[in-house]
Amino acid sequence: MFKFFKRVSTVVGSELNSMLDKAEDPVKMLDQFMREMAEDIRESEASVAKMISNEKLLKKKFEEADKMVQKREEQALKALESGNEDLARRALEDKKTHSAQAESFKESYTRAKADADMLRAKLDEMKQEYNEMKIKKDTLKARAESAKTRKNINRSMSSIGDDQSRQGFDRMEEKVMQLEAEAETSDDLSSSSRSLDDELDSLGSNDVDDELAALKKKISKD
Repeated sequence: MFKFFKRVSTVVGSELNSMLDKAEDPVKMLDQFMREMAEDIRESEASVAKMISNEKLLKKKFEEADKMVQKREEQALKALESGNEDLARRALEDKKTHSAQAESFKESYTRAKADADMLRAKLDEMKQEYNEMKIKKDTLKARAESAKTRKNINRSMSSIGDDQSRQGFDRMEEKVMQLEAEAETSDDLSSSSRSLDDELDSLGSNDVDDELAALKKKISKD
């Protein structure tokens, strides 16, 4: 009658620990065991229901047989009171038969009730353990997700400072410095070009000065 609890013993035993050690994803393994436990509970509930039904049936038969015992005794008494000893004897013989049946049904009912009570207690224990494992599984699942997240973040952070990344940034820095040097060279060339233009412009300004001087000379003559 305990076969319905076979997977529970596996879950709480060393076999589970061994399987979890070998599992690539312990959370998935725990999910599988939870599904198996839930199936066990459903099977056990059906078995307990049958045991309870059998218990009730035996109780009913015992009560019916016991009533017949009481009835035959009353009938035997009435038969004697009416002077019919043979009928009273037959009633007492039938009473004896029903009394044996009642005793047998009572014994079977008592045993069935004890078995049903034990199975009900085991089932309640199983459900309690299932709920406890479900809470623990949810906690372990959250911890596993947190550990995976930390692992991914640490992997990303470690890749940022590796030699390959530093070399890439060094190359980028060299390119930026080269562009800055080219820009400075371009500025120097532009500045040199503007100086030459200024000198050439200053040459043109001498003609204006000469013309201005001529006008002043003309005014003085007038």
